Amino acid sequence: MPGERRLGILTRLVGPTASGMETKLLCAVCVEVTGVTGAGIMLMSGDMPSGSVCTTSTVSELIEKLQYELGEGPSVDAHNKDRPVLEPDLADPKVPRWLAFSGPAITAGVRAVFGFPLQVGAVRLGALTLYCDRVGPLTDDQHADALVMADVAAQAVLVLQANAPLGTLASELETGGDFQYVVHQAAGMVAVQLDVNVADAMIRMRGHAFAHDRRLADVAGDVVARVLHFDELDLDD
Repeated sequence: MPGERRLGILTRLVGPTASGMETKLLCAVCVEVTGVTGAGIMLMSGDMPSGSVCTTSTVSELIEKLQYELGEGPSVDAHNKDRPVLEPDLADPKVPRWLAFSGPAITAGVRAVFGFPLQVGAVRLGALTLYCDRVGPLTDDQHADALVMADVAAQAVLVLQANAPLGTLASELETGGDFQYVVHQAAGMVAVQLDVNVADAMIRMRGHAFAHDRRLADVAGDVVARVLHFDELDLDD
């Protein structure tokens, strides 16, 4: 896609008198340009989801929440593998994957789902998730447009984050997003309890939530409230 189209998209996102970029508009433009049903943008830290910046519908919001809570899904794979991850038939994939993610997503009406990494140079930021309510692959034009939108989204995230204080998330990214800070706080506490890194602590929390059919945020709340202590659980829990 020519550079003029990228410029046109960015102009729509940041008007000449705008003080900033609306992330919800960014997700909406992703849907408009690619012609899919819905979109979401997830930020990642290392190989773990940090939270979603924006979504376009209750279904796309569910997709991002599932990926965050379960640590699996198209955007998680796209970020970790540094390439687009495409599933044109979530209910009948050629290779079964995302066993925990797929069921709830299908129940919500997702039939095809696609993840595109957000990257600027060597900086990996997260991924763009696109979904369709019908089975089928993206057309060549849709795929090309999705790559452009992932590039635009990555640059937009960097622009918005540029003036944020070190170690904090820009308010423009946080507004309207879903970062579940209690989960991050709990992961730090579990890391100390088990003497492991935060990524491993998050895996233990997700495993506990899945095994007990609980939401990750609820488990995290118990950890922060000191109701649940992972150093007192059995290793198999």
